[in-house]
Amino acid sequence: MDRVRVLIADEQPLFRQGVRYTLEQTDDIEVVAEAADGQATVQGAETYTPDVVLVDANIPLGVRSPMDSQGFASSGLEVVRMVKHRVPGTACVLLTAYEDEEQLFQSIKVGAAAYCLKDISPEELLDVVRRVSKGEYLINDSVLSRPMVASRVLKQFRELTAAADEEVEQLFVPLSQREIEILDYIAHGNSNKEIARALKISDQTVKNHITSILRKLAVNDRTQAVVYALRHGWIKMQGL
Repeated sequence: MDRVRVLIADEQPLFRQGVRYTLEQTDDIEVVAEAADGQATVQGAETYTPDVVLVDANIPLGVRSPMDSQGFASSGLEVVRMVKHRVPGTACVLLTAYEDEEQLFQSIKVGAAAYCLKDISPEELLDVVRRVSKGEYLINDSVLSRPMVASRVLKQFRELTAAADEEVEQLFVPLSQREIEILDYIAHGNSNKEIARALKISDQTVKNHITSILRKLAVNDRTQAVVYALRHGWIKMQGL
């Protein structure tokens, strides 16, 4: 069985050691490298091509770091952006000491697969590492589970999409108009019953549409589908 290969990026040796100990208690995860700054993280990702990189949100970029500043809310976001640019197949998990709306929004933009508090339990961390290594996109759980955060994030996506629509051609959308309509309702927090009532269709029909959406987008749940649609500009989110 192939093990999940992980790179741990954090300035604090004690934290890295604790994470390494947690991960190496399992048979299916291997820590291939550690890094104490952003430059070393990017170089390590290129050298070892890990399946997952765990990045501290406030990791220093490195004194001689060639990485350019993008005005992000944290240096960790810049590191994630560079890793995703250099090693696209690697899943990045941003670890933060506290939740921040701007940081969360930027995490989505740079392609982070998950956004987790550093007080996450060992069991939860193992679950995150395994799931993102399989291509799951867990950051939506952070976005859409908190209404105030979701509202701001969705609004900014709407604004970004509106601007992008003026500059780029519309990409192929694999969903039907009805499926996009249902995703729009889901993004606004409506339940299956509420969607069925609004569209005057049965609950089962709504479930069938959602199943079709998940299959077409190759995602695991409705919130992943919403974030996917937002990132591609299929949902305009008017009224937020």
